[in-house]
Amino acid sequence: MTSETSPTHASALSFAAALASGTPLVLDGGMSNQLGSAGHDLSDELWSARLLVEQPEAIVDAHLAYYEAGADVAITSSYQATFEGFAKRGIGRERAAELLALSVESAREAARRAKAERPLWVAASVGPYGAMLADGSEYRGRYGLSVDELERFHRPRVEALAAAGPDVLALETIPDLDEAEALLRAVRGLGVPVWLSYSAAGERTRAGQPLEEAFALAGAADEVVAVGVNCCLPEDVDAAVELATRVTGKPVVVYPNSGEVWDPDIRAWGGSSSFTAGQVTGWRDAGARLIGGCCRVGPAAITSIARTLNPA
Repeated sequence: MTSETSPTHASALSFAAALASGTPLVLDGGMSNQLGSAGHDLSDELWSARLLVEQPEAIVDAHLAYYEAGADVAITSSYQATFEGFAKRGIGRERAAELLALSVESAREAARRAKAERPLWVAASVGPYGAMLADGSEYRGRYGLSVDELERFHRPRVEALAAAGPDVLALETIPDLDEAEALLRAVRGLGVPVWLSYSAAGERTRAGQPLEEAFALAGAADEVVAVGVNCCLPEDVDAAVELATRVTGKPVVVYPNSGEVWDPDIRAWGGSSSFTAGQVTGWRDAGARLIGGCCRVGPAAITSIARTLNPA
């Protein structure tokens, strides 16, 4: 795998400019969904990040499937990749930093193989502290840590990911304001734009704070080029888009789950899908400029979203 920049690699400035243009960009779908569909076992505390260690080519293939399905932006497999998580497997900090960089390089490689005529971007995923714990606390927040402690946890990882040269950092599935504040501190001065998306239920974060307050925090940060929600029910998106647009005036990012619900106790999905491509036109009209899917949303759904947003 080479780290050379591909012809489809757009600069960070171009990414921000693309958002400002008003034309929606299509995000990919669930990484774990695609890897699971390809037969990979993800029943592991490292989740998809385990394959960075064992089968990085599988990560490239998953990104490629989404680019070929119509995604403009690939979100890296670093959601659950942390120095602390790798250390539990006996992986030292130097190697862990290489694996974080590999997550970005894997998406770049997929962009090269896609040979698309449109620009393709790479968003480096920064998941919440609870993802490292792998106990479902990412859906609750309130870890008992201070903002300073959370900042110290996140800073080394965001620095390593930023050094790998993504187009944007995706601060995603953030359950509460304390962690959002810590992340916004951690990315300050890195020179890489970020989007901040909360995990929400109704008009509140998973930790129970009003989304209006959460969005206002992101709206005040110069590094933030888009704000919104992900890993939520599709039915929660409409109100979130309207609220984020009104509170921040910034482009909105939305990528909900399929509508099925994750049970962390039995580590399985239940319920049925309620996510349809037809919903995205309302989100776009309300101000969403980055639209895709999260858990249980695969390439077929991303193709439908791309065709809905770009019928030509």
